[in-house]
This record gives sequence, C-alpha cells and structure tokens, in this order.
Amino acid sequence: MNPLTSIMGTIISGFVLAIIILLALGITGLNLWSLEVWGHVLAGITWIGLLYYFNFVQVPAVGQALGDEGGPGPAAINKYVAPRALVWFRWSAVATWLTGAATLETLYKGDGSGFITAFTLQDPLTVIGIGAWLGTIMLFNVWVLIWPNQKKILGMVEASADQIASAKKVALMASRMNTLLSIPMLMCMVSHGHGLPF
Repeated sequence: MNPLTSIMGTIISGFVLAIIILLALGITGLNLWSLEVWGHVLAGITWIGLLYYFNFVQVPAVGQALGDEGGPGPAAINKYVAPRALVWFRWSAVATWLTGAATLETLYKGDGSGFITAFTLQDPLTVIGIGAWLGTIMLFNVWVLIWPNQKKILGMVEASADQIASAKKVALMASRMNTLLSIPMLMCMVSHGHGLPF
C-alpha cells in the first residue's frame, strides 16, 4: 500500500516523517510557539499557493479556453477543479488566520495580549501587526467577496447573466487585491523575526 496514491496518505506520511525526524534528533518536549508557527506556515503556503494558482494559472487559462473556438472550453476547470480548489482556499485562509492569532499570543512576552498588541500596532509587534491586518483584510475578501461571487460564477447558486458578470468582476478584483496585499503581508510576517529587508 503506497501512501502516495492518495492525498490523505501523502499528508499523513509527511507528518509521520516530521515526527521521525524529531525523534531522530532527540527532540523531547513541546515548543508551542514553534508548533504554532509551523502550522501557520503550512496553512499559509496552502492559502497563498492557491491564491497564486488562481491568479497566475486558472484565471488566464479560463480566459484562453473561452477564446479557443472549438476547444474544450472552461467547463472542466469550472466544474471539477475550481470548486475543490476553493474549499482548500477558504479553509486554509481560516486556518492561517487562527494559527497566526495563536502565534501572536505565544510570541508576546510582555503584559497583556499579543493579539491586541499586534493589532493595535504597538511595539514590539508593530511590523507583524501590519502583516496581521493585511492578512485579516485578505481573509475578509475570501469569505465576503470572493466566495459568494464564485458560487454565482460556478453555478452553485442561482444568478442571472448580469449577476454573474458582476460577480466575475468583484471576485477577480478581490482576488487581485489579495495578491497585491500578499506581497507586503509576507514581508511583514517574516520581517518580525529577521528585520525588514531595506
């Protein structure tokens, strides 16, 4: 039985390998902050990876398929790929935000809440707080602008042709805004530990 024949088998095997590496290194005990950061990075890579896939691959491919007379059209992407990708996209956004919020609490060693310190842009969490705000705006865009409009575009809810045309514009602009925001957001997230690059 090859675990690589299913996505769940692959994911489970990845976690098992991570545990084997920890045991081989003689690691004992739990480093909560490191665990939260690891979860945040895993979820974030899934979220931002899918965001980039949609913007750099799927949207241009659907546009090209629509213009290809006699070609296969966008039906396969819109029927089979997009709904599945949107499930991972939406829930990895939530997982990224939640693990990020947990990380802020564990990271902060001062009085009060790390979450509040970051979101009120106080020292020493100002830079990561800016990143957290950008990520929060992106999460809002996913659930309030992109997902409801994608349901119209993909025929998951009833919508007129005009509503679908409007939904395409809103979803695309929100997705492009998230792509734009992801660049400074990622800079702020990694800069907290390593300093700003400029």
